[in-house]
Amino acid sequence: MRNLPGRDREAEPPRPAGPAEGIQGADQRALGEALIGVCAAAGASIGMLYLPDPTRRVLHLAMTLGLAREFALPWSRVVMDDSIPVADAVRDGRFVWLGGREETARRYPRLGLVLPYDFALAAAPLVPDPVSEAAEPTGAGLVLMWPGSHAPDLTDGERDAVDSACGRLANHLRRAADAGHPIRPPAHPVMLRPPPPPTPGPAEAAAAMAFIRRLPEGNCALDLNGTITFITAEAAEMLGAPVSRLRGALPWEALPWMDTPVIEDHYRAAAISRVPRSFTAAPPIGRHLRFDLYPDDTGISVRITPITPDQPAPSPAAPTATPAEPSPSRATALYQLMHLAAALTEAVHARDVVDQAADLLVPALGAQALALLVAEEQRLRIVGFRGYTAELMARYDGIPLGVDTASTHGLRTGEPLFFADAGELAAAFPAVLIGDGMAAWAFLPLIASGRPIGTLILSYARPHSFAAGERAILTSLAGLIAQALDRARLYDSTHQLAHSLQTGLLPRALPDVQHLEVAASYLPAAHGLDIGGDFYDLIRIDETTVAATVGDVQGHNVNAAALMGQVRTAVHATAGAPPEEVLARTNRLLTDLDPGLFTSCVYAHIDLATRTARLATAGHPPPLLRHAGGPAKVLHLPPGLLLGIAPDASYTAVEIPFEPGTLLALYTDGLVEVPGEDLEDGIATVAARITATHEHQPVSTLADDLIGRARGGAPHTDDIALLLLRFAQGERNC
Repeated sequence: MRNLPGRDREAEPPRPAGPAEGIQGADQRALGEALIGVCAAAGASIGMLYLPDPTRRVLHLAMTLGLAREFALPWSRVVMDDSIPVADAVRDGRFVWLGGREETARRYPRLGLVLPYDFALAAAPLVPDPVSEAAEPTGAGLVLMWPGSHAPDLTDGERDAVDSACGRLANHLRRAADAGHPIRPPAHPVMLRPPPPPTPGPAEAAAAMAFIRRLPEGNCALDLNGTITFITAEAAEMLGAPVSRLRGALPWEALPWMDTPVIEDHYRAAAISRVPRSFTAAPPIGRHLRFDLYPDDTGISVRITPITPDQPAPSPAAPTATPAEPSPSRATALYQLMHLAAALTEAVHARDVVDQAADLLVPALGAQALALLVAEEQRLRIVGFRGYTAELMARYDGIPLGVDTASTHGLRTGEPLFFADAGELAAAFPAVLIGDGMAAWAFLPLIASGRPIGTLILSYARPHSFAAGERAILTSLAGLIAQALDRARLYDSTHQLAHSLQTGLLPRALPDVQHLEVAASYLPAAHGLDIGGDFYDLIRIDETTVAATVGDVQGHNVNAAALMGQVRTAVHATAGAPPEEVLARTNRLLTDLDPGLFTSCVYAHIDLATRTARLATAGHPPPLLRHAGGPAKVLHLPPGLLLGIAPDASYTAVEIPFEPGTLLALYTDGLVEVPGEDLEDGIATVAARITATHEHQPVSTLADDLIGRARGGAPHTDDIALLLLRFAQGERNC
């Protein structure tokens, strides 16, 4: 069963919550009377009162009027940081007004997706009157909704009624708090009933029933929860079930053939928008039926009329014109939106956003082309496109924002534009030159965090009338894309900054030392910002002496890259000193800086004249050493503490022979780590690979082989730095 109103036709009392929580009797009556009063005075069909939890981080729906419980459940808990009207109103202390479906979809895509119906909405914070300015804000909020037939703006009388009610509700909450019993949200929202209409006398009731029985076709009534409260025998016969089974039931429970998303959507639209709707449906056996829904604040009256399949009448709430291209159904739109929302959560780069939007939207919406443009330095720049030629896009890349075009309109106004054919586009923008071969367009502003950041263009090969529902769906889609694109562009900018920083800090070229063959490689992680703190370096001390180092700074972000530069600088400053002293000095520098990140490092001082090498390590994976004619073996060094932990840490160096033909491999753990395997096994695998390589093979080829095997294996989540050094008597560095 979907999230449909259930059989909770009576208002449930709040669950017992203790003396200081929930809404108690007198408070419930006072708040309820105020909520009912403001709905009546302002002409609102739905009212919702939100109260904060003690942390002031979450708003809970405490009381509602004119709304079915199941409709209220998705909005019963609102985090203060959510992009929801009531959260914005309370957090920012401002009045929020949404005059219709398209404005709702544009400013609040999430709300527009879940409730793509015709209604107007106001959200306001409950602020005590001016006399109480010194009092703590209540942190509560009021939401009112009007039928879809409401004008785009509030009248002065309606606004005065809302402001007056907010003051009364705020003062009541303040007085309760001052008295030592603050009103807390109940465990379940209190569902208020609107005042009932006058009860007719016996004669009037009899006359009303006689009037109903004389009407042709069938009639029934639903309450706002969808329950059938009254049905005539003629209506029951058309539906194919006895009156006794239908009265008191939900239609989609009593009649399985009505349990469809389409019928659910018509009911929801009528209940939320309070605007008449019509639809047709067919029982398994029988004629097609037309259902006319007439809602008000107490329920929905339904007229059921038998029709032939070729004689459906237009809905009272729908346009009578038939679109040139069919609009996506509600079920189809929800499917598209669900998949797009899920896909966009995985979009990392701006290119990913373009690909996901194009892959899902262009075919699903019947469009033939899509383009995403963003504002940069007072110009429109194309992020990506699908269905257009690169030559055409190049012509439009870099349009100044000050030029009045359909593409820049949304950036200035925040309003979408829809053109059903070329004539409409030319009438709105006479100077436009249509060069894309399309016949209909939607120019949708990309709005993120309340500000336009770009434009989404959808193009259709044939004329296409955009119905109100489709416009709202497209506007909501643009909102989702805008938020994802804004995040992706920030990620791309951060990545570019970090990558440039890292590239600038790694050595551009290694020194050329006679008789020493050197190769270095770096491979970024497969995930994250593609940057990190892994580094390598070769420092020339004199004609026959070099210092080689490889290190790994904790983390994969800008801070790690920056600290890597500091470590390299510290090593450079002390290079030439004994390895144990180089690590000790670098460690003292890092502990003084207190970066909050730790660094592993191995340092080797190689003297080709004496044919020796001295090495020390600070918590780094052990080097691999291969003597001429022998296998590669792990070089176990005395353990040393990671750099940056303790300022007085000491390190121990080991001296080894470094004869001609000796190969030394320094690396970071990304080269030898394999998910699910021991680190020692990974090191042994790399050592075996070095052993299997011909000892006269260039070290650059060996480095490429080792990095290639690491890249081709299981997805690696860490950077890889590799430095190979071989004493090659009579050869030059390559």
